[in-house]
Amino acid sequence: MNTPFDEEPHRRPGLFSRLRASFLTGIVVIAPVWLTIWLIWSVVGWIDSAVLPLVPQRFQPQEYVGVNLRGVGVVIFLIFTVLVGWIAKGILGRSLIHFAERLVNRMPVVRSVYSGIKQISETVFAQTERSFEKACLIQYPRRGIWAIGFVSTAARGEVSERAETSDQMLSVFVPTTPNPTSGFLLFFPAEDVILLDMSIEDAAKLVISAGLVYPNDKDPTQQPK
Repeated sequence: MNTPFDEEPHRRPGLFSRLRASFLTGIVVIAPVWLTIWLIWSVVGWIDSAVLPLVPQRFQPQEYVGVNLRGVGVVIFLIFTVLVGWIAKGILGRSLIHFAERLVNRMPVVRSVYSGIKQISETVFAQTERSFEKACLIQYPRRGIWAIGFVSTAARGEVSERAETSDQMLSVFVPTTPNPTSGFLLFFPAEDVILLDMSIEDAAKLVISAGLVYPNDKDPTQQPK
């Protein structure tokens, strides 16, 4: 006979609880795959809808195969982009570009739009070889509070000269969560920056996940091997 002091036996989860756990596990597995496929499919369709109307009707793939092949516009766009880049590297291509830019610079509104887009394109694409050097740990926004940052370069020029510190200054980008593309550019003395062993990708995952995904998913308190 059981008494009030006897421990209650361990109860197995019910059918509904097991089904709910399986459903949530399935969502975790399916959602990233489905979203990735949907995003790629949507981008390919958007490029096709922008490129294919510029192709003459007799060269449309559906004229020969009878169906609209998704992705043909992407292939045409890639070939056209490579061809334009190859021509732009030559003397004739550079001359044409300079001539077109001189014409654009004479148009008040178009000039502003073109210069802004060109500056963004050069910053994003022409300097892709530049990337963050290391992930780091800094005390921000005050002492005692730590934040993940990314060391970009050593501070140079007027910033380094006018900073009231005798130590080398480092440019540190502190991202926001869950969107790491926005953040703050801060300058720290090198002695106040703790470089981490984790890779840039692992540090980005840590920021995006709001601290839920660590480089070592088995034990976050242990250093990654």
